[in-house]
Amino acid sequence: MQLSLFDLDHTLLPLDSDYEWARFLIRLGVIDGAQYEVENDRLFRAYQDGTLDIAESLAFMLAPLAAHSPAQLESWHEQFMAEVIRPAIRPAATELVARHLDRGDLCALVTATNEFVTAPIAREFGIGHLIATTIESVGGRFTGRPRGTPSFREGKVTRTEQWLAELGESLDSFTDSWFYSDSINDLPLLLRVTRPVATNPDPRLAATAAEHGWPTLQLFR
Repeated sequence: MQLSLFDLDHTLLPLDSDYEWARFLIRLGVIDGAQYEVENDRLFRAYQDGTLDIAESLAFMLAPLAAHSPAQLESWHEQFMAEVIRPAIRPAATELVARHLDRGDLCALVTATNEFVTAPIAREFGIGHLIATTIESVGGRFTGRPRGTPSFREGKVTRTEQWLAELGESLDSFTDSWFYSDSINDLPLLLRVTRPVATNPDPRLAATAAEHGWPTLQLFR
């Protein structure tokens, strides 16, 4: 069996699901549009620059989840999937995932975006395993705080190893392990697999891929 790991935002999707979720809540009037949009844009630029403070980002992104009931959040997310996510999914991305699933690979979506936003997206792609930033909940409601290690930078390696250990495996168990990502932030996990693929890469990852001789894949021309 081979291992195939997929980043989500700007890798399988031509957008950032965390960023778009915030914009979606602004359009609904759920959060203060002017103030929230400025901060949302700032954090997105920091992620692209490789300077993001993950604790600061999570405090901002998770706060709206704590302010509303699970039923209301689920209703909004169904609308988000219909209006934002499904129209953005491209055949090249679904075909890539399907090729790995069809040959029997152990597949997982590995993303820094939180589990509430990304679990339905993983299901949409047919990926049964999700490694995402987990959210603390008390009494059935989100607290607005992360739980455990965020799935970000080195945290993606930590969380992937934890998930594999639960299955009685490790990254070294697989002769071939794939990871598809667009971002230089994912370099720690790209360096741990045997078959890293720079997918729709940002400029720094494209340069790194060229230095290492890694293949480059463009799904969204």
